[in-house]
Amino acid sequence: MSSSDVGDVEKRVEALAATPAESPLPKDAREVVEELLVALEAGVVRAAEKDARTGEWRAVPWVKRGILLGFRVGGIVDMSIRSVDDRIGLSFFDKDTYPPRRLTSADGIRIVPGGSSIRRGAYVAAGVVCMPPMYVNVGAHVGTGTMIDSHALVGSCAQVGERVHLSAAAQLGGVLEPVNAAPVVIEDDVVVGGNCGIYEGTVVRKGAVIGAGVVLTRGTPVYDLEREIVHRAESGRVLVIPANAVVVPGARQAKGKWAQAEGISLQTPVIVKYRDEKTDAATALESWLR
Repeated sequence: MSSSDVGDVEKRVEALAATPAESPLPKDAREVVEELLVALEAGVVRAAEKDARTGEWRAVPWVKRGILLGFRVGGIVDMSIRSVDDRIGLSFFDKDTYPPRRLTSADGIRIVPGGSSIRRGAYVAAGVVCMPPMYVNVGAHVGTGTMIDSHALVGSCAQVGERVHLSAAAQLGGVLEPVNAAPVVIEDDVVVGGNCGIYEGTVVRKGAVIGAGVVLTRGTPVYDLEREIVHRAESGRVLVIPANAVVVPGARQAKGKWAQAEGISLQTPVIVKYRDEKTDAATALESWLR
């Protein structure tokens, strides 16, 4: 799809999205949604983009409007998985515009048997490994060489770079509404530990290591022991975890005499160091696993 084709889809999406909710949509609405989903799956357009000059990530509102339009034009259909004798084994009912993607071996994605699913409108590069069960939602973008481990979620419009390891039960929050809301971004070569939660308004820069059990949101202060500063999302900006930071769960004392008297502390992520050769050795993924 050329840049002019993308521009045409954008104009059509914006026009359809402006149609009042009580008014019927034109017949070509489903065609526009289909073109957008194809472009997303090909990586031609993305739900969030990085500014080449400032390095800041921003949502692409028209793409999100197009995804929401797909829910509006879609109808609920039976997507159940039936057994050979036509008995229903698993029951699924969802919008017909967003079924699971149909993939072939030519896509170069390794999907280990066991209940994983990649939804339509998600970009998953060749070389990605999907361990069961995991889920990639619409609008997500997953770069080559990434491993998505068991019970991990890549939420709607989350952006994941290359050679990332999303460990078991890691959750990357989805952000569809509001359309200009900051996305969840995991840049290249990041390791996300098991049972982590990384949610709206968080950007994890290249090479960072997020230890098991860490929870990050836009409102989370992150204490940097190495640089002796606190990383916060200020003035409406996103929370940024610096490149190569090693983040682990920590605690800080709660304010107030009563809290101090009771010994109450609050959970908070702590940067204990920045990545070095020992960290690289501890987090390396064996190439033969891929």
